[in-house]
Amino acid sequence: MTAPTAGLVDGFVHEGLFYTDAAGLLATAVPFVEDGLAAGEPVLVATPGPQLELIRAAVGPTGDRVRYADMTEAGRNPGRIIPWVLQAFADKHPGRRVRIIGEPIWAGRTEQEYPACAQHEASINWAFAGRDASILCPYDARSLDAGVLAEARCTHPVLVDRSGRRRSGGYAPSDVVARHNRPLSVPPEAVAALRYDLETLPQVRRFVADHAAGAGLDADRVADLQIAVTELATNSVAHAGGGGTLQVWRTGTHLVCEVHDDGWLADPLAGRLAPAHDGIGGRGLVIVHALCDLVLVHSTAAGTTVRLHMLRAGTA
Repeated sequence: MTAPTAGLVDGFVHEGLFYTDAAGLLATAVPFVEDGLAAGEPVLVATPGPQLELIRAAVGPTGDRVRYADMTEAGRNPGRIIPWVLQAFADKHPGRRVRIIGEPIWAGRTEQEYPACAQHEASINWAFAGRDASILCPYDARSLDAGVLAEARCTHPVLVDRSGRRRSGGYAPSDVVARHNRPLSVPPEAVAALRYDLETLPQVRRFVADHAAGAGLDADRVADLQIAVTELATNSVAHAGGGGTLQVWRTGTHLVCEVHDDGWLADPLAGRLAPAHDGIGGRGLVIVHALCDLVLVHSTAAGTTVRLHMLRAGTA
């Protein structure tokens, strides 16, 4: 997919802000919010809690003109951020330019989560192409790895730091998506497996429920995981060769369910962009992202693996 060049004066502007202290964050974030308010634009600030409170305090009272969201909750699963946070906010204000601060990557993100975060940042460029929106993505340059900052230069066509605002010479979001579309780690030897097809599809829900309850998930989380896995398995039967394989295992913190089939998710926005309200289909993977704590995907013409993670009680 060709990368759009959301730049300094386009209808859609996507900026990466590199800050090294609170003052550096506020020096850009506060005017960004205030300029939006002055222009009558709806504003969303979605960052981790400490940064959120810094920005809220510096901006001051705004009534309901600015919406604040803790990204560690709203965006725990990086694949949830575009459809359920950014796009959902923009869609509430049709015909109006929106202004968003979104910080999806912070020092507390795990190494396992990072690939989905990088793909999220790259995907914003396609998801918002042609929309009237300004999205500012802060990066704490003090605490994030140099490799993370290097990829931020690839996923943001505009960069902001102490030296000013400029186009990124390394902008290449397609490269980032491809780089992180790599085979997932090998599951542990002690896994439970189920091969499913049209006739055995009803077994999937029971299989998931048994393992989820055994891993200590409460009833609501068991139901969420059943829905998510059933969505994937149904898609396998309907669109990916008639069936697939489901594997389940536990880690110290999560219950993991992995679905593999012969399908190919060639669109990097698959599951990361809510379909039109009057659309038919295309909702399954979006729902999966909404229900799970982390979703990792590896997809090629040879097949697709989707790995779902659900946090076990008492391990947060």
